[in-house]
Amino acid sequence: MVFKRDILTDFMKLVIASSMMMAAMLIIGTHAAQAQDTSARKTRWTAEGKADKMGDKLDRQLSLNKVQSKQVREINEDTFKKLDALRRDTSVSKRDRMQQIKDLNNERTQRFKTVLTPSQYKKWNDWELKKKEQLEAKMDRKQQRRESRSEAL
Repeated sequence: MVFKRDILTDFMKLVIASSMMMAAMLIIGTHAAQAQDTSARKTRWTAEGKADKMGDKLDRQLSLNKVQSKQVREINEDTFKKLDALRRDTSVSKRDRMQQIKDLNNERTQRFKTVLTPSQYKKWNDWELKKKEQLEAKMDRKQQRRESRSEAL
């Protein structure tokens, strides 16, 4: 009778161990699937999506009315479509591309002037300048890190 009890105990240990192993594999598999899902979500936004996102921000920042909101979204969508096309065009040199991006931003600014009130335009312009300063500061920090790495070598 003791012999049967030992076999049953060993069998139960085997069942428990295999159950734990399967649970661990399930958890690992779920985690891997989630990791793939998040990498799939990191795709580029469409011009319409960017325009909607930017339009929502401008609605909140500038308190736009419905007509202004629609016009701002159209301006942004048009600008983002042109920017996306420009970025895909590999035949343009980097210097020319940068100039064309600058021209597109200037065109967008001029179009915003016709849609926004003077106080809204000032708020928007101040917001853009602040974003530009933050971007330049970020670029400076990157440059400093690069220089410190090259000095360390």
